[in-house]
Amino acid sequence: MRYLIFADIHGNLEAFLSLLKFTQKRKIDHYVFLGDMVGYGANPNEIIQKTRALKPISTIRGNHDKAVCGLDSVQTFNPIAASAIYWTKSNILKKNLDYLLRLKKGPQIINEQIAICHGAPFDEDHYIFGEFDASEAFSHIQTPICFFGHTHFPFVYTEKDGVVEGTFLMGKTNEIKIEKDVRYLINPGSIGQPRDRNPLAACAIYDTKAGKIKFFRLEYNIKEAMRKILREKLPPALAERLSMGI
Repeated sequence: MRYLIFADIHGNLEAFLSLLKFTQKRKIDHYVFLGDMVGYGANPNEIIQKTRALKPISTIRGNHDKAVCGLDSVQTFNPIAASAIYWTKSNILKKNLDYLLRLKKGPQIINEQIAICHGAPFDEDHYIFGEFDASEAFSHIQTPICFFGHTHFPFVYTEKDGVVEGTFLMGKTNEIKIEKDVRYLINPGSIGQPRDRNPLAACAIYDTKAGKIKFFRLEYNIKEAMRKILREKLPPALAERLSMGI
């Protein structure tokens, strides 16, 4: 079984198209999306429609998804993020808004091996930054592996014999071997808005037969994604940060 793990598209169609092209060359048995289809970028409707076409897929909601469909207050967002939420509210189609409303709250159990959440298994909006947060998360996980998003950083936390260690994944490709006596908390990074100073879209493939998870960075048309943001008069900072990966 080969799972494609991806998160935080944030309305960036160009990055998402790069992911879809990437998957055409690989056998994917199940798609796993970790939340935040919308927010920041200029193509929320196209993202939702193309995500819905992926089958089979397991999806959960993110905090931007919730805010756009009114399940969370925009007041919790910084002014730049909030302005993108308001713009998305004004431009999203009703059928796509209804779809966001139906997205499940994390955590969700996919099978006896895999759980998924957006922020953390104990709070869907909490950011997992560091071993302290990861330790709390592991105490709420019953599966060997939990995939999460929200931070936009590709990261792997492991727990063995009560010891938690974190590893930041740098470079274009990385691979980890899944060990039976280790538990994993894994962030594939962000498709639409990486924040690790690497502007390339991030995703991962979990191959259960090989017992490995491989992490990838994908090139995409960043200039076009930036142009669309500026054309829609969204905050220029949302365009500028794409080129820097921040």
